[in-house]
Amino acid sequence: MPTLFQIVSRACIGLAATVSFAGLADQSAQAQSANTSFFVTSTGIGNGANLGGLAGADNYCQTLAQAAGAGAKTWHAYLSTQEADGKPAVNARDRIGKGPWQNSKGVVIAKDVAELHGENNINKQTALTEKGEVNNGLGDTPNRHDVLTGSQADGTAFPAGEDRTCKNWTSSTQGAAMLGHSDRNGTPSPTMNSWNASHPSRGPDGGCSQKDLVSTGGAGLLYCFAAN
Repeated sequence: MPTLFQIVSRACIGLAATVSFAGLADQSAQAQSANTSFFVTSTGIGNGANLGGLAGADNYCQTLAQAAGAGAKTWHAYLSTQEADGKPAVNARDRIGKGPWQNSKGVVIAKDVAELHGENNINKQTALTEKGEVNNGLGDTPNRHDVLTGSQADGTAFPAGEDRTCKNWTSSTQGAAMLGHSDRNGTPSPTMNSWNASHPSRGPDGGCSQKDLVSTGGAGLLYCFAAN
């Protein structure tokens, strides 16, 4: 029969091993977070498609990345803007660096800009949030697969004229924003599988309000990419 000393010693050894494994697991999670270079925001800013322009959207990506342990990188939102008020258009594909990009689990979603806009690896299981969680898609309650992009399928801006950026991300009332499906799924249409150019926003408030974005299966979410 083991003595009291032996029982206590074994318990201490077991506790030390548990703590050690937990520490290693925590270090591994931190390392994965630090290496993250792509995520879908877990929540929207909350003011519809009024993001405070590109600067406001970029700041939001940076803030979420910082909270998730990946703030050492420079983060940009995957958004285009249209030519307006004497300012040239901005292409989302030109703002996100050269790649490769990977999610919080270390899965590469694209090795470069060309692959990102071609045969990429974005789908429901890989388009994770900054917290490493799967974002709700078609069939989930609530569906939140609509992601703001304001972009054409090749990552370039739409021509001036018909609004596809909710007035360059400053409107929460009238306008429309192009949306992508983070789960690559949707109502049958030629673009339902597009991650960045599936359909424009719409709704009773004019197309750009938080209520409008929620009504079509979104929440004002963004794609965030590490640009360096």
